[in-house]
Amino acid sequence: MKTVLCEQPGSLALVERPEPEAGPDEVRLRVRSVGICGTDIHIFGGTQPYLSYPRVMGHELSGEVLSAPAGSGLAPGDVAYVMPYLSCGECIACRRGKTNCCTRIQVLGVHCDGALVEFLCVPQRFVRKVEGISFDEAAMIEFLAIGAHAVRRARGQGELRARRALVVGAGPIGLAVALFAQLHGAEVTVLDTREDRLAFARAQLRVAHTVAVGEGDRETLAALTGGEFFDAVFDATGNARAMERGLQFVAHGGCYVWVSIVADAITLPDPEFHKRETTLLASRNATIEDFEEVVAAMRAGQVPTRALNTHRTTLDALPEVFPTWTQPQAGVVKAIVRIG
Repeated sequence: MKTVLCEQPGSLALVERPEPEAGPDEVRLRVRSVGICGTDIHIFGGTQPYLSYPRVMGHELSGEVLSAPAGSGLAPGDVAYVMPYLSCGECIACRRGKTNCCTRIQVLGVHCDGALVEFLCVPQRFVRKVEGISFDEAAMIEFLAIGAHAVRRARGQGELRARRALVVGAGPIGLAVALFAQLHGAEVTVLDTREDRLAFARAQLRVAHTVAVGEGDRETLAALTGGEFFDAVFDATGNARAMERGLQFVAHGGCYVWVSIVADAITLPDPEFHKRETTLLASRNATIEDFEEVVAAMRAGQVPTRALNTHRTTLDALPEVFPTWTQPQAGVVKAIVRIG
């Protein structure tokens, strides 16, 4: 089968590999659509800390069921999406229902080979049948679920009930956070360095406010909130300095959610942290509840999937096209690789 392999940082190759054979508890899929995300760009750039090369990337995927175990509820021809976080089901996190932070987690395309292939076999409990949405839309569920999960983390603190939210970083994950914060009644402001991303947030998500990072941005954010700042702040930048700076935008009594992750130490000024009685939350991956929320929102027409999917290509063309997508001038929000 055709496979796109990241041989080493900066090098993608179209190679042939044997087709996989499904084990007794596995679903065999014909992969149809794969989303490209920031993780894949970090792998290509050599800045993803959790994997070794060579690696088949791709963890945002949909496929057509070719075969499935008896009793799985799946049948040949079904449209399905895959939860790419292969959790153990037994550790302390899994026993608490927090499969997103399983102690032995294996993420497709990161810890093990992923979906940039023609055929894939996955344990049945990570494959879900989906109706009423396309293969391309199903491949976008995962990144949107990360945003939905981050918002659910803040909702657990009571901070997103028709209140003010700030999303710092308007990449795909930040846009997903903004979308689901709005769906839960928050007035959303987006802060970013790139005007094209801010324009997208205004035009496609219709967020309440956008602010460009730069001189006077703090004063602008203060003016938008009567000097009180934001009940919930979400960082989706993947930048340590931005994560440190974001604390100053949290309202007294508010919460701060780190959606992005950096291989760095983050330092916060304790007097500022304490005087706000800040709730600091990490948000990692997503759970099945978040995936289901995204599917429901898609079916309800609440997700602008056509606008989010700005770029697309084929598996054959990906090694040539992918490097161009890593450049800001390409204007990629969500790129989809169509297979088969």
